Amino acid sequence: MYFYELHETDDDLFSEVLLAHDSEYDEQELLELVLEARQEVLDSFEEESLIEAVANQLQRRHGFVHIDDRQLRAAINVSAHEGETAIAPIEERRPSLPAEEQDFRTMLVDIEPEEQRWRDN
Repeated sequence: MYFYELHETDDDLFSEVLLAHDSEYDEQELLELVLEARQEVLDSFEEESLIEAVANQLQRRHGFVHIDDRQLRAAINVSAHEGETAIAPIEERRPSLPAEEQDFRTMLVDIEPEEQRWRDN
């Protein structure tokens, strides 16, 4: 089993997805498959991000496995402190809902004080 990452980045956000496949692809081969999948989904994808759409297209057309939270069966928080390593709760994933039906979204943004566009006075 071989693993591959897709990254999506802009000036403010960075995200990634993990893919698996029984075959080994070199970087150029994978790039060609990704560019082909990107072109196929670019104007019509319904996933939350372009890389998720590309990953799903690679899964449909080329047999990749898009590894996401649906495959997650256990999570453990590991701590250097005795007694703090423990099972982390896993939320059961619901089928994706259209954006207008979702209650809320959360984004954690780490901003350095000197980078703030506004100042608390």
